[in-house]
Amino acid sequence: MNNIALSIRANAREFGESAALRHKIVGRWHEISYREMDETIAAVSRKLVDLGVQVGDKVAIFAPNCPDWVLADLGIQSIRGVTVPIFATSTVEQAQYIIEDADVRIAFAGSGSEMEKLSAVREACGKPEVLIALEGRTDLGREGDMLMPEFIKAGMSSDTQDECDLRADDAKPTDLATIIYTSGTTGEPKGVMLAHENFVNQFETLERNYDVTSEDRSLCFLPLSHVFERAWTFFVLLRGAKNSFCPDPRRIAKFLVEAGPNIMASAPRLYEKIYAGIFDKLETAPAYRQKLFHWALDVGGRYERKIRNGGAGPLLKSQHALADKLVLSKLREVIGGPKKFMASGGAALSKEIEEMFFAAGLLICQGYGLTETAPMLTANAPGEFRFGTVGKPVVNVELKIAESGEILAKGPNVMSGYFNKPEATEEVFSDGWFHTGDVGHFDEDGFLIITDRIKDLIVTSGGKNIAPQWIETVVGKDPFIDQLAVLGDSRKYISALVVPSFDILSEWAKRQKLHFESHEDLVRMPEVIRHMTERITRQSRQLAPFEKIKRFTLMAKEFTMQAGEITPTLKVKRRVIHEKYKDLIDRMYSKDTNS
Repeated sequence: MNNIALSIRANAREFGESAALRHKIVGRWHEISYREMDETIAAVSRKLVDLGVQVGDKVAIFAPNCPDWVLADLGIQSIRGVTVPIFATSTVEQAQYIIEDADVRIAFAGSGSEMEKLSAVREACGKPEVLIALEGRTDLGREGDMLMPEFIKAGMSSDTQDECDLRADDAKPTDLATIIYTSGTTGEPKGVMLAHENFVNQFETLERNYDVTSEDRSLCFLPLSHVFERAWTFFVLLRGAKNSFCPDPRRIAKFLVEAGPNIMASAPRLYEKIYAGIFDKLETAPAYRQKLFHWALDVGGRYERKIRNGGAGPLLKSQHALADKLVLSKLREVIGGPKKFMASGGAALSKEIEEMFFAAGLLICQGYGLTETAPMLTANAPGEFRFGTVGKPVVNVELKIAESGEILAKGPNVMSGYFNKPEATEEVFSDGWFHTGDVGHFDEDGFLIITDRIKDLIVTSGGKNIAPQWIETVVGKDPFIDQLAVLGDSRKYISALVVPSFDILSEWAKRQKLHFESHEDLVRMPEVIRHMTERITRQSRQLAPFEKIKRFTLMAKEFTMQAGEITPTLKVKRRVIHEKYKDLIDRMYSKDTNS
């Protein structure tokens, strides 16, 4: 495969009138066939050539998820341009940094705030010269800017097809496909350069280990600007499956039921939210319902393991039929029905959550990777998985653990480097090995277990090395906790900033007949603080004494990407949290004169 987009388009001609992309317009679902998708991509490519886009030129996409995002991306790649995604939540300053660093002359933008932000960027630095507004109508900034329908129409009648064909003939696997800017949990944004061949290695792994056909349905709701959803979308389209779009992750529960995907990729937060909601309702249910629920999970877990290891006996089958009717089928309905498998990546997912979904017949295949590795380094798969791990190395990838505990990687999926940053590139490579920055180890059967990020590790004043993400995973699965930032570097003990699940906490407070008018009122109430203390203590039972949260502060507002407090995969940016809430953190420790 020399070029991802050209391969997708070649397959599209085979799949013809079957639905490729599906989205909602004014409350109704609309489908774009594979034939229509191919024709539209060709039009986008011709118009880009018409605008002077050369091989290797960078073209940005700054928009929420939608079919036009994919059409623009594949149109850019088809003429061997380089797609530069910008997260839809980015500020004007963040967008300007990327536009200037990548020397972007043309950009596709969402019809809302993204268009306004890029107009502001253009006022500040003169770029992008041309803006194309995706989906919907909007005020255009200057002459030459276009709406996507007009852009496609102009491409349909463009006479640049011969040039497009010449570029396709010369396509190489080493051609740069995209530059994805990532700052991770620390540092200045870096443009990760990924070639077509980096992604192709991922497709080989997926084809070998996951059964995806033209009969399957996926749901695209993680940002397409993130490598995980983007690579998964490429694969879905290569296999001829149907991809539905959820433009706003906050509406995912509704879209799951409406779209009914049977395969999908997600960050752990979706599974955590569903788990939390189920167990919150369970806590207030009558004792007999709680007993029934746990019995059903026990039966479901035993049944699924027996089925995968030779078959279940008559008694277990009959028990499972009853458990499924009364409980397990209802759990599947919450997430849009039966699934072949669900992928999880970007952050750790607790073993308890994996096991609950598994008992309901919903297998979550947790994996591990980075933007720099396009993205998978390891993955669990339907044919080989172990909960509590991120799976085994994928096809053609070598991993080893350095003396420091850091995971090192080598393989055809590893980036060529950071754009315009040779020194930063040199820092993460040694003897051909890429330094992931993550700490982990292999179990006795070769499954990888991630401990934490090296730069995220907390060293207390007593010299204890503590992995904060592990604590956040263990404690954060509580239904009453939405977000958790564990702190304590160079301090005597661990503390935390805690954002409650306000929907759940508010309902609890009402049942306790507490009067409040705002989130600020709630987090200050002694009754609420006592309740949250009990919850955190209960979830911390499996932690070592030095890992337990000794003090915490309840936050009235969530951490957001817009404020730079979390990454697109919802991991806490601990350095930012430390700086932004320094006074609040200091006050927690000032309560203990010995800290």
